[in-house]
Amino acid sequence: MEVYSENNMQETRCRGRIEVICGSMFSGKTEELIRRMKRAKFAKQKVEIFKPAIDTRYSEEDVVTHEGQSIASTPLDSSASILLLSSDINVVGIDEAQFFDMGLPDICNQLANNGIRVIVAGLDMDFRGVPFGPMPQLMAIADEVTKVHAICVQCGDLAMYSHRKVSGEKQVMLGETQEYEPLCRNCYNKIVGK
Repeated sequence: MEVYSENNMQETRCRGRIEVICGSMFSGKTEELIRRMKRAKFAKQKVEIFKPAIDTRYSEEDVVTHEGQSIASTPLDSSASILLLSSDINVVGIDEAQFFDMGLPDICNQLANNGIRVIVAGLDMDFRGVPFGPMPQLMAIADEVTKVHAICVQCGDLAMYSHRKVSGEKQVMLGETQEYEPLCRNCYNKIVGK
């Protein structure tokens, strides 16, 4: 497996790849996506970032971190639209990938096979600890997977779970610190009774 580094930047420009950034809520996934996209812009690469249209928490159009860092993006209802909007692009960023349809992995493969660097960020698990949307398939086909962690609000260990603090069984429920908290495995299992 070839790991992306600044030393092979020129090579990465010529050959497509898929990079997945995953983890729980509040782990810095979007922050890392924005960092990589800004570096690509700085390197004079043509970039485009997409997000699901349903994610309107901080902005209807921009991708925004919990800390307020932002980057312009194009909201979409379908992953198929990414192909239509990414001609003449060197780097495609996709935020909140778990909310996209199951066609996203095929779209990412097509882009990478066409020489485009694809950077995808999303939750790897939902609030029940179950793999979320197309994320497992994206991680399987990725050239590189970066798992980031939040800090458990109960004990301070590394957190990998997004615990929902409010009732509701619907898988998709947009929220922030009022609705979710990051927990480590031990604290999560204590709270959910496993």
